[in-house]
Amino acid sequence: MSKVLVGFDFSSGSANAVDVAIDIANRFQQDLRLVYVKEKNQDEVPIRAEIERRNAGVAHLLKGIKMEYVIREGKVSRELCAQAKEDDAFLIVVGTHGMSGFEKNWIGRNTYRTIAESPYPVLTMREDFNFRKSLERIVVPIDSSSDTRQKVPAAANFAKAFGAELHILGLYTTDNKTIKGIVDSYVNQVDNYLTKANVKHVCNFVNVPKNLTVTTLEYADQVDADMIVIMTEQETSLASFLLGNYAQQMLTMSTRPVLSIRPEEVNSFAK
Repeated sequence: MSKVLVGFDFSSGSANAVDVAIDIANRFQQDLRLVYVKEKNQDEVPIRAEIERRNAGVAHLLKGIKMEYVIREGKVSRELCAQAKEDDAFLIVVGTHGMSGFEKNWIGRNTYRTIAESPYPVLTMREDFNFRKSLERIVVPIDSSSDTRQKVPAAANFAKAFGAELHILGLYTTDNKTIKGIVDSYVNQVDNYLTKANVKHVCNFVNVPKNLTVTTLEYADQVDADMIVIMTEQETSLASFLLGNYAQQMLTMSTRPVLSIRPEEVNSFAK
């Protein structure tokens, strides 16, 4: 069985991430592992004692799954990804005000690097998100890049597990009819895929006047979305939307959880 990993320290942001990860792990019946990355020469004894105390407090929430923890030493992103590979992670969950305080510069370093380096999906969430709200609507932006559809199966799995509705958002980044036709074709393929999979969904299209991230977030605000699913590379033909800028913009600007999916060389869904 693969595991849901949670980047954990003792901040409220990472504690919220643990709560969300437990819910996800229960729904997908995946074991859970907390990953604490300590500083060099930091004493593990009090760390273990506090983690075990906190784990005992939420043990009653586990439904047929196990929750374990590991303490590693080194760079946060590197150690999270290394543990994910060891566990063949189902998902990595990170609270964006956790992991050593997570000030704004953390968004540009550890979260970005974790997403960029991890071959596994990464769910990031801000500390101030309303975690008591159920997961009802998930926004899935679709553009003209060949990899854009790869995130759909993961989004569909979340929608099924939570009984949520997918909002497939076709993004027109240009007036070029050929490019717009590609977006139309991709959205149609996604529509057919989700219909056959019996996943509740709606499809909409919007023009992107300037910024892909802003347009996606404005739509998410309009439908009161609870999650946004993105690829770690988006519209790679446009310099301003390369991995670094798009991912960092979404992480910095979104007040909603963001699920980041890394493109694969072979897109089986697109075949």
